[in-house]
Amino acid sequence: MSGFIKDKVVVITGASSGLGEATARHLAERGAKVVLGARRVEKLKAISEEINQQGGISTFKQMDVTSLDSVKSLVEHGVSTYGKIDVIINNAGLMAIAPLQDLKVEEWNKMIDINIKGVLNGIAAALPEFSKQDSGHFINISSVAGIKVFSPGGTVYSGTKFAVRAITEGLRHEVGGKIRTTSIEPGAVDSELKYGSSHKESAEFVVDFYKQAISSDSVARAIAYAIEQPSDVDINEIVLRPTVQEF
Repeated sequence: MSGFIKDKVVVITGASSGLGEATARHLAERGAKVVLGARRVEKLKAISEEINQQGGISTFKQMDVTSLDSVKSLVEHGVSTYGKIDVIINNAGLMAIAPLQDLKVEEWNKMIDINIKGVLNGIAAALPEFSKQDSGHFINISSVAGIKVFSPGGTVYSGTKFAVRAITEGLRHEVGGKIRTTSIEPGAVDSELKYGSSHKESAEFVVDFYKQAISSDSVARAIAYAIEQPSDVDINEIVLRPTVQEF
């Protein structure tokens, strides 16, 4: 167990599968107390119980990142259960790939609500606690599509992930000193994210593209690396992708 991870209280959104689940399990193995949030409460319950059965420390609460009150309730659950929170991982995301000309406006709005507003809700929920403690760590999940526009098809998705990077950097500048910020930018990673497209041709392309995907554990290890640094070291940005991935 890392001395800088052990006993840290880590809140994770989108924790019912994929990167969120893998990160919860990995950090719990290293001694963190994990607070799991997502909409699918039965999955959360099963993951949390398994972590606890294996000697980890975990709790969970059903929530939805598109609701500020809901994200606040998750943070409050962490504080009331463990007395504090040290890290929030704003992980919940949606990738709905389709050409702009198909005008999937509802999907555009869902990506904005989950990928951008969800991160902002996480910041709004945790920042008062971090400010009160004079310590804390925001970890926001962006994407390589937040570095280079994934088009055609991923233009709006890329826009949301560029926004996550910009918000994370602005946050770093505004709260720097005691509160840390990290933007994680993965390439193709095995998770349910690849199933977010309703546009048939785009969905087929994405599933084929993700045949090169690396495991969610890869991102979990990157997150652990950022958390385990001494408090005077702030890992601001991590980009990781499959070695074979060109984009």
